[in-house]
Amino acid sequence: MSSAQIATGSSGGRAPSANVSGRRSGDPLLSRETDGELPPRSGPRPKTQVESGQSQLDQSGLAALADRLVEAMIGLDSVRLGPSGIGGPSARAGHLLPAVANGPAEAFIVGTEFGHVHSDGSGSLHMVLPTARATEAVDAGWAEWHPTVAAHERPPNLVLVYGARNDNDFRVIWGLLQDSYRFARGV
Repeated sequence: MSSAQIATGSSGGRAPSANVSGRRSGDPLLSRETDGELPPRSGPRPKTQVESGQSQLDQSGLAALADRLVEAMIGLDSVRLGPSGIGGPSARAGHLLPAVANGPAEAFIVGTEFGHVHSDGSGSLHMVLPTARATEAVDAGWAEWHPTVAAHERPPNLVLVYGARNDNDFRVIWGLLQDSYRFARGV
């Protein structure tokens, strides 16, 4: 899929369309999807477990939307796809090139990894957000805290974001992933 297809939501029939470009002129790192308050997520929170790595157990997202998130993530400037430092062997992680990884140490999961999409069929992802945005995502029902946050082993900014079930979910989650990217870039 081309960058233009990701930005316009054209997916060749693989997933519902969603316009995720929403860029403000003069600032290629900002998206209208992330401006302002997050809308509440519809429905109850999915069931999750933490016994063998935090994962979403029900209300799985659409695989095509998870794939679009990965394609959009690696379409961001200076992002490379690679294995996750903590997400298991099949998680697809976004890593910033070291030269632009200017965010604080707590903006990264491991190394220059700022987020990864799970390949367990749930479409869920882990990402690091600024503390206020992470709290907002949890409060609006889009995410829950990573167990290391609950155990006070890291700052309250690493979250499990639930898989995208539809275009509306995709737009919000893509916006959160862009927030994570900007946090990691230090902008």
